[in-house]
Amino acid sequence: MSIRETLRTSGPVFLPGDDGYDAHRRPLDPTLDPHPAAVVRAADATDVRKAVLAARRHELPFAVQATGHGTHRAHDGALLLHTGAMATVLVDPVRRVARVGPGARWGDVLRAAAPFGLAGLAGSAPDVGVVGYTLGGGLGWLARRHGLAADSVLRARVVTADGRLVTADADHHPDLFWALRGGGGSYGVVTALDIRLYPVSTVYAGAVTFGRDRAAETLAYYRRWIERVPDELSTAVLLTRDGSLVVKAMYAGDADRGRALLAPLWRVAGPAVTDDMRVVDYPDAAMGGAFPRTFDQVRSLDDDLVAALVAEPDATVEIRHWGGRIARDRGAAAHRDAPLSVILDTVPSPRTATALDRCGLGSAFLNFLYDPSRTAAAFTPANWAALRRVKAAHDPDNVFGLAVPPAAVAASA
Repeated sequence: MSIRETLRTSGPVFLPGDDGYDAHRRPLDPTLDPHPAAVVRAADATDVRKAVLAARRHELPFAVQATGHGTHRAHDGALLLHTGAMATVLVDPVRRVARVGPGARWGDVLRAAAPFGLAGLAGSAPDVGVVGYTLGGGLGWLARRHGLAADSVLRARVVTADGRLVTADADHHPDLFWALRGGGGSYGVVTALDIRLYPVSTVYAGAVTFGRDRAAETLAYYRRWIERVPDELSTAVLLTRDGSLVVKAMYAGDADRGRALLAPLWRVAGPAVTDDMRVVDYPDAAMGGAFPRTFDQVRSLDDDLVAALVAEPDATVEIRHWGGRIARDRGAAAHRDAPLSVILDTVPSPRTATALDRCGLGSAFLNFLYDPSRTAAAFTPANWAALRRVKAAHDPDNVFGLAVPPAAVAASA
């Protein structure tokens, strides 16, 4: 029986040569050019179950793609499940909960929640898929106040490796529930997430641009200044390719109070070239971020690392403040006790690499994962070991081996 006959899904199936095959096989990353054996555009959870079982029957690798943001490898020869059509968003304003499908994007959630004065813990771009972002941890601009997006998951509906549709929450399959909240997507196919919403309608947010002549002094001050700021304030300092220093900030509170908190940092940075800080509706606060070609978390931003980053040639550098609620939660994702992360949009110079080796954790973060071989570095050793155990229990045959973290089942063998 052919794979098309095996599937019998409500959503369409695209084989090589079919109209629509090329449109549905491509991820966001233009460097990837996958050629899966079949693409299934799922209409519902039943289609997801059928796709998983068909892949097993035909002994095909299995991959999932919604918006394409989280695709790190080509899915050649695989059955590719496309969940973009499963984009339902249902908001319960009384319980402050949203139920989202795997194709939903953060813009969909923010628009649905905004009329009730609520918001989800979105990232920097509204077109990013909610489920993939959340399974990878979800570091947003409200994270210091409310935690990572993964920590706000209340319930997941999941198709397991044997084709069952199960509910994972604190009382049902708690090990699977823990792993899904920041451990990636290699434990099952999520068909719906219930996520907590928060009473946020407007924020004081934007960026202030300065010259770069006082960059070293600004970063030296920044490492002390962050110790005193409240959780409601999230910031990042960028050293850009055009020779500017940019302070990005979001304050979930009164604008005057936000400006007062930021003013000492701005004074050290010198005269502002541009200032677009303003009160905006939270869904309109597009904060952006540097491309994470290099990522590490650091326990300290010492003078040598500061000097190396300031002197970094032909790169955009982003130093971002973590801490707050992120550090107090204890989910699967990330190294929670690091106060700062450093991102470069290119390979670091030898001087910067040496400084990062000394000050950094050698860490990764799934949402910023450029090199899938570094997946284990996104977790503490204890959490990585626990994730391997969950993988072995729920997907011993590695059906979901093309998802992140890809090495979990191999490492547990």
